Amino acid sequence: MSGTSARTIAAAAGVNQALVFYHFGSVDDLLGAACRQATEQRVAHYADRFAAVTSLRELLQVGRTLHAAELAQGNVSVLAQMLAAAQSNERLAEPIRATFALWTGEIETVLRRVLTGSPIAEVADVPGLAQAISAAFVGLELFEGVDAAGGRRSMEAIDQLAVLVEVMDELGPLATRVLRSKIKKRL
Repeated sequence: MSGTSARTIAAAAGVNQALVFYHFGSVDDLLGAACRQATEQRVAHYADRFAAVTSLRELLQVGRTLHAAELAQGNVSVLAQMLAAAQSNERLAEPIRATFALWTGEIETVLRRVLTGSPIAEVADVPGLAQAISAAFVGLELFEGVDAAGGRRSMEAIDQLAVLVEVMDELGPLATRVLRSKIKKRL
């Protein structure tokens, strides 16, 4: 995103570059607003799919579908580039952080719903887990660009963890109590 200028943006839009500053104040503000608007549209597009998720494995499947579609459209790359640009640009950091939080919020809602009653819910930092999942999908896009097989293997490992959680959730009452007790002792 560095090197993006009001002149370049205005030329692509077919408008006077002064309009960039008039409506947005700066190129960074325009980029932040554009990223947020696009992300709001994409999150809304997937809202019904997120709402239908009933397990971690289903969340992973929705994530894989979403990741493939967003990757094909270039949206994951744009978000990754915006995150990278925000590393050294505080003016861009806040709107990008807020934009990323849109995905994280959807994932957190699903996690709270599917982990209800699970022994995992007692120890999991659900907001932190939602952030980790969101970050993992952006990071996997970058990783897959240099190691496609490694990216697939990473997704398979995440799927294995989801299976483990499902198995834990299907334990009987006695085994669940033992598991909860062991978890509490470790904290």
